[in-house]
Amino acid sequence: MNNQIDSLFKPDGKNTIHDGIEHGSGGGKALIDPTDTVLLLLDHQSGLFQNVKDISVAELRANATALAKFAALTNLPLITTASVPDGPNGPLMPEIQQAAPHAVYVPRKGEVNAWDNELFAKTVRETGRKTLIIGGVWTSVCVMFPALDAKAEGFKVYAAIDASGDPSELASRTTLARFTQAGVIPISANAVICEMHRTWNRPDAAQLADLYCMVSPNYRAVMESYDKAQEVARQQKK
Repeated sequence: MNNQIDSLFKPDGKNTIHDGIEHGSGGGKALIDPTDTVLLLLDHQSGLFQNVKDISVAELRANATALAKFAALTNLPLITTASVPDGPNGPLMPEIQQAAPHAVYVPRKGEVNAWDNELFAKTVRETGRKTLIIGGVWTSVCVMFPALDAKAEGFKVYAAIDASGDPSELASRTTLARFTQAGVIPISANAVICEMHRTWNRPDAAQLADLYCMVSPNYRAVMESYDKAQEVARQQKK
């Protein structure tokens, strides 16, 4: 655990930054509170990936892995599960557990909806946190069903759309419409990281920059060009 990172935010409902710098009093009130959030990555399985058509599987996997790495880096609770992993849905992608060894895996008994599994719902409730960020495959099923049930139970729910995938563009558009109708908030992996990152004045800044290169690969070029410009400037001063 990194105490410097933990101390950046306090579970006081204000979601203000505590980095030794004076910030605006209203900043963060409408944003995701890292001290009240749980990340759920559901059913990112090899068999289900083969039916994802609204996003490239490589991009989906990269975004899900980036979220898992962010969770590990910032001590964010992460819960995973799989739908019949010994059947045609296939095993979970290994990158998530590799990136976030602290992730808690909850086995299911065949339930399509993870929230129908009492152990899964109990594990989420026992975190004591009321904000959920959910990614999964398929978005219209494995994300949608627990998102709706959690929302009905009083959780604030975000759906990480580009860390999820659906069988078609039409399914994806229909899913987004249903999310918004139900009050589930669509969000991107990049926005999740940015929204809980909040300040570069933190000890894990360089590692966070690497995460942005996962969710937005061209950001690596930005970093490289900046580093080169700084190198040239230093040489000119000599």
